[in-house]
Amino acid sequence: MEPRISIVTIATDDLHRAVRFYEAMGLKRHAGITEGVAFFQMGGVILGLFPRKDAEADSGIAFAGAPSAVYLAYNTRSEAEVDEVLAAAEKAGGRIVKPAGRAFWGGWYGYFADADGHVWEVAHNPAFPIDADGNIALPPDTGP
Repeated sequence: MEPRISIVTIATDDLHRAVRFYEAMGLKRHAGITEGVAFFQMGGVILGLFPRKDAEADSGIAFAGAPSAVYLAYNTRSEAEVDEVLAAAEKAGGRIVKPAGRAFWGGWYGYFADADGHVWEVAHNPAFPIDADGNIALPPDTGP
């Protein structure tokens, strides 16, 4: 297995509401694949939205109507951008779970929940550079 994540799929209770939320956040839905699913290019990863009932049928897993314990992260190029993204999420219908503040690791971060309650961390970590294409990189490995 190569070290990458290709698609992150969110099972949603209301596909149209979820699409509206992410479009209001500034993401552009792929116009060519729209039947019962939504895809958004996010740098080198694709975000997919899939109706919860279809995801349960497809996977054979009952999600019991609750979001997963997994949360997503969006890193920014500046502290100000953290505040902008959190404000955009709230304006789009999301809920601020934790307002932006100083992190113990020195960065600036906060959390929001999308329209289905899926949690996103929004963070600026100067040690994790983001290139012009939006790809994030871990700092150089200085371990043993």
